[in-house]
Amino acid sequence: GSLGGSGRAPGSRAAGARPARSGPGTFGGKPPRGARSTAAMGAPLRPRAPRGLGGDQVEGRQAVRELLLAGRRRVREVWMADGSDDSPILTEIEQLAGEGRVPVRVVTRDQLFAEARTEAPQGVLAFADEIAEVEFDDMLRPRGGRLPFLLFVDQVTDPQNLGALLRSADGAGITGVVLPRHRAVHVTPTVTKAAAGAVERVPMALVGGLPTAMLDAKKAGAWIVGLDADGPDDLYSLAHLGDEPLVVVIGAEGSGLSRLVRARCDSIARIQLRGALPSLNASVAGAVAMFEMGRHRV
Repeated sequence: GSLGGSGRAPGSRAAGARPARSGPGTFGGKPPRGARSTAAMGAPLRPRAPRGLGGDQVEGRQAVRELLLAGRRRVREVWMADGSDDSPILTEIEQLAGEGRVPVRVVTRDQLFAEARTEAPQGVLAFADEIAEVEFDDMLRPRGGRLPFLLFVDQVTDPQNLGALLRSADGAGITGVVLPRHRAVHVTPTVTKAAAGAVERVPMALVGGLPTAMLDAKKAGAWIVGLDADGPDDLYSLAHLGDEPLVVVIGAEGSGLSRLVRARCDSIARIQLRGALPSLNASVAGAVAMFEMGRHRV
């Protein structure tokens, strides 16, 4: 059932080389810090196919800003659309790129949209190294005096939902997010944009299967709570939320928790709804659950 209430190297994907501009690009009427001419940059290279977590193309102002600000992975190039507005966040992106010695390339809006993989890149995108996976076993160990508080994502395929879940996970104090290696969305440009920078902050691990990872979490002393519209337990009455490692499991859009994942939860919790609609979507239900559980933790 539904959740909640009731439950590349830098480069271009476009074919062929684009015409080079004879001089440095301009942004807002003046050359941006670190700007280089398209002639100097040469024709962009075709990227390699994404693997692992992904995240090698980042789009949207907040996502690119956080990518540069976090400094956790190499940023190879930033593209900005010529004639964009004088937004302070775009100025900050220029400054951060300059401080990090990241080339900034000013392109036409048509060029940027041809390269973009989201509908609204907001005039900026970046090419970076892929996000590094974290070892799942490391997530099961306390860090900095904090017990593990993990989000397991069960076969979620909607990138908007995953991005929103990651953003909420960061805000709720989740210490790690676990994704299945197969039959699930990983970090696409849509995910990075929806997450608004959370992909740079929240550790993520890929596992071969969630049910096996759940057994490992139990061996490490974790209490596992799955969300389901028809769950027998009330989310707001749960025990075991603050005194031991904790895992919250969010199921797929529509189908909810898979059978074996559900069977390996210690508790199946529902979110009581007071309106006429029978459910919340996965990302909203996940946000409600993570913040409710997070308030009980140190």
